[in-house]
Amino acid sequence: MSFQFPGVIGDSPRMREALRLMEIVAPSEATVLLLGETGTGKELAAQAIHLNSLRRQGPFVVVNCAALPEPLLESELFGHERGAFTGATSRREGRFLLAHRGTLFLDEVGELSPATQAKILRVLQSREFEPLGSTRTLKVDVRIIAATNRDLEAMVREGSFREDLFYRLHVFPITLPPLRKRLEDLPWLTEFFLRRFRDKYQRPVRCLAPEVLAAMRRYPWPGNIRELENIMERAVLMCEGEVLTLAELPPAFQPRTPEEEGLPPEPSPQEMEREYIRKTLERFAFNREEVARRLEISLEELNFKIKVYGLEPAKEHAR
Repeated sequence: MSFQFPGVIGDSPRMREALRLMEIVAPSEATVLLLGETGTGKELAAQAIHLNSLRRQGPFVVVNCAALPEPLLESELFGHERGAFTGATSRREGRFLLAHRGTLFLDEVGELSPATQAKILRVLQSREFEPLGSTRTLKVDVRIIAATNRDLEAMVREGSFREDLFYRLHVFPITLPPLRKRLEDLPWLTEFFLRRFRDKYQRPVRCLAPEVLAAMRRYPWPGNIRELENIMERAVLMCEGEVLTLAELPPAFQPRTPEEEGLPPEPSPQEMEREYIRKTLERFAFNREEVARRLEISLEELNFKIKVYGLEPAKEHAR
């Protein structure tokens, strides 16, 4: 089987390991748990696993478990009968049934309430459920891929996540690294987004200035790949020429002054020269002839710099 992971980009050691695990698990029926910070591309990884599985001809259905309140989430997952609750004016199929013979991606699974956790556990154990307001038991054939940015093991210890559900989901965990730990992939990722948005918006930009990548490597990327995507979209829209420069990036990427960095300002060349002459004068006990020789300048020039820089010695040092 030939594996293809469209949209999943990277050649760093951490990404190669994640891709290797995706290749191993994709052809199986194993439940996958994708771990990683927000914006690391967990949904893209889930879709790639589905597209390389034996279920690729079936549907790929996504549920964001954090996006809906519990009553609506249960309806989304399991469906409902007409009149099951206020506003249920017609019968509706849930996402489990829509994903029959395909893959159901449960994103942000760490946000599930205890009641919904119990209902999902039953589906994983028996492959059957009842829609809200129904006495009918429906059987379903789905593969589950779940994802979270939370520490489920810690939640199990705290009692906020069911231990039995955790072990049902934690069959084949894959961790997607944050962008700050895979900076080697920045050239590939920026090139991918540049091409995408250049073509989408018909902009003239062809490449990034070297200082752009340098600034990106210094940035901590709290929003990961999603943040990079948004920044690249804005930058491509802002760019008027063929080279994308620092001017098109947000303020966080602009050069900062030493004062903004909390560091003392860099001394000027004149300040550096004054300090060097002062230390040389002290080293040779203000012997101007010796100092001039060491500095490889004339005595007349040395006397002039001493006067300009206010380095006249105390009387006991004058020679």
